[in-house]
Amino acid sequence: MSQRLWLAVPFLFSFAVFGLMGSAGLITASWTTVPLSPVVSGAGVAVAAAVSSGVRWKRPWQRIWLRWPYLAAVLAFGVVVGAVEIPALVTTVVGLPVLLGLVFQCLVQNDESQPASNCR
Repeated sequence: MSQRLWLAVPFLFSFAVFGLMGSAGLITASWTTVPLSPVVSGAGVAVAAAVSSGVRWKRPWQRIWLRWPYLAAVLAFGVVVGAVEIPALVTTVVGLPVLLGLVFQCLVQNDESQPASNCR
């Protein structure tokens, strides 16, 4: 995974989850706003930490001195903005395309890692 993509992982994950939350609220007409939850931000940070071993770091020192402070800063940012509420329509419009992009990327990545069989 490239370093740039890894830097976006916590935000992409959070956008996708907020998009699902917003669309669920719109479909059920249960709520019109989605709070930016520190729990979702924390889950995004956890996903980024889990995949950080596969990042192609440009310098060896970045593995420690960029990875952990960056994740701590993203988590702190998620806690700070935890009380902000965003309209459900906005989270849906932004989050669902991100979710579709992530699913597509996972499918492409999975397809590329499969060995070609019966090729001559």
